[in-house]
Amino acid sequence: MTEALIVFTAFANEADAARVARTLVEERLVACANLIPGARSIYRWREGVQDEREVVVLMKTRKQDWTALLSRLHDLHPYETPECIAVRIAAGAPRYMAWLEESLAPEGS
Repeated sequence: MTEALIVFTAFANEADAARVARTLVEERLVACANLIPGARSIYRWREGVQDEREVVVLMKTRKQDWTALLSRLHDLHPYETPECIAVRIAAGAPRYMAWLEESLAPEGS
């Protein structure tokens, strides 16, 4: 089985999150993206502590696609320094993992 990842990022609004998620799915860099609106992010940025509402996005992909996904996310994301953190999927339902692999295969494979 190919090593799979869950990649986390966040956006200021749902429209940007959906636009980027749809593009990444269409380009087969992620199999699925879950948009979770209503997150509250408290973080240090430049000269102070920020407190903002964001949309968290969880994306499922393969480790082999990480570099291309990271590059493309930076191209598409409106933030100057977007969050992009990946964690390994230790285990997954076999049918789901097969679907993930099929969804990321090049078209016509």
